[in-house]
Amino acid sequence: MDAAVADAFLTALGPAEIDVLSRARRTQQQVDKALRTSAERELERKRYAAALAERQFNRVDPDNRLVAGELERRWEAALSEVRAAEEALARQASAEPVTQMALGRALNSKIVILSGRLPQIWANGATTDAHRKALLRCLIEKVVLDRGEHDVALVRIIWRGGAVTELDVKMSVNSITKLTHGQEMRARLLDLARAGMPDYEIATLLTREGHRSPYCADKVLPITVQRIRLGAGIRITTQLNRWTHESTSLSATQLAARLNIPVNWIYGQVRQKRLLIDRQLTGAYLFQNSPPVINAVRDLRNHTISHLDLRIIQPHQEGHQHA
Repeated sequence: MDAAVADAFLTALGPAEIDVLSRARRTQQQVDKALRTSAERELERKRYAAALAERQFNRVDPDNRLVAGELERRWEAALSEVRAAEEALARQASAEPVTQMALGRALNSKIVILSGRLPQIWANGATTDAHRKALLRCLIEKVVLDRGEHDVALVRIIWRGGAVTELDVKMSVNSITKLTHGQEMRARLLDLARAGMPDYEIATLLTREGHRSPYCADKVLPITVQRIRLGAGIRITTQLNRWTHESTSLSATQLAARLNIPVNWIYGQVRQKRLLIDRQLTGAYLFQNSPPVINAVRDLRNHTISHLDLRIIQPHQEGHQHA
């Protein structure tokens, strides 16, 4: 849920949104100016009408009480309308922000450039959680969470100014029964397993059909298929039993051996999101067997860098199983 809120915040501060906001602000300022000008003209008209009613009252013969009374009533009504117009103008002025900063072209360009760099600043290891919370509070009033009964949580973001954004966030759950379509997925999985389809092919097909594993938000993992299949007592004699890959890639174990580091350290960096890498459909992590990738992981291990995104260094490769 933290990631979903952060993505919404960074999207709201994207260059395109900043440009739209700047145009909307200029339009709103023009509308406010037009409304204020109209209110001032209305007040001026009512003041003139009140002054005219006063002159008419002053010119009437005091002995003509009937006419004098009618003119006095009109004068008082005109003065009442003047007071109402003055109060309306005062309310309109107080409703406007205390300080309205009109963004010039130079300042607007600087803000757009900064907003374009904000995702890098957000992901930088030097940016603390306190800094991130301070950034969020600039735009977000509060976040309301509804955990729900299954694997989807409703997140309501209340922005400063009153706007509301609602997000459906897929959550990790502890069993397939907690998934919204868990029973449907289980029945489909067992039908495919009884037909002799390998686990990784079942996982790929179920992912395409929109299903997911309890601990994975966007795909079905082969290990999930295996556990459900074995739990139902289905054995496949031709089931593929070990991972292989092209020589251009390294598994986590091979990479750890190449760098002479514990393989658990690599998995720990992945879990802590200091090392970003796409997981293969087989559930394995494959690293490109190239000096830039190997040296980058070595720098992460030596604390030369605090964050490594291999998704922009190495191309996506589809892992596969081999008997």
